[in-house]
Amino acid sequence: MGDAPPGAPGGPALSANNPPTVERVMTEVQPEKDEEISDMSMYIGEALDGEGNEIAHIDLLIGDKAGPVGIAFANALANQSAGHSNLLAVLTPNLLAKPATVLITKVTIKGAKQAVQMFGPAQYAVAKAVADSVEAGVIPKDQCDNLVIVCGVFIHWEANDDKKIFEYNYNATKLAIARAMKNEPSASEMLQKKATAKHPFSGV
Repeated sequence: MGDAPPGAPGGPALSANNPPTVERVMTEVQPEKDEEISDMSMYIGEALDGEGNEIAHIDLLIGDKAGPVGIAFANALANQSAGHSNLLAVLTPNLLAKPATVLITKVTIKGAKQAVQMFGPAQYAVAKAVADSVEAGVIPKDQCDNLVIVCGVFIHWEANDDKKIFEYNYNATKLAIARAMKNEPSASEMLQKKATAKHPFSGV
């Protein structure tokens, strides 16, 4: 009877003399093992690569189809709008990248040229980065049919060089995937570097 936490059946009643504390809640109210969220529920990655108007900045989520990333994946494909045509990453038409990956546009696509860059070099870059990450073991091959990826892609409206668009988006996607799967940066790394970090586009 004395082993139950305060306020729980069989435990001592909460009172002014026996108040709940954050420490007590964190140590006594722990989920059972089967209630814990899967390790593969959501991984988050970010990376920037390149320079000029072809610069690539990738934000991505990796997670189980049955979890929140799966919901985001389905919503991205189902909810299309003018200037924001989301698309699946393919190595070539009829050869889908696995884990299935949806590219979402981080800027409004304003013309045919920008749209073709999204559906051409950027799409292939993301698909190849995903496939190469599976080949390298960064993404477990046996999880490919359980996972999905939501990948935010930036295409500058004045980008001209398709080879650079491919190269920069490939590098950024591969790096973002690796960081996501390793949960990088850690909180310790963030705190260690925050005082000296310089955002290149902050204007300060």
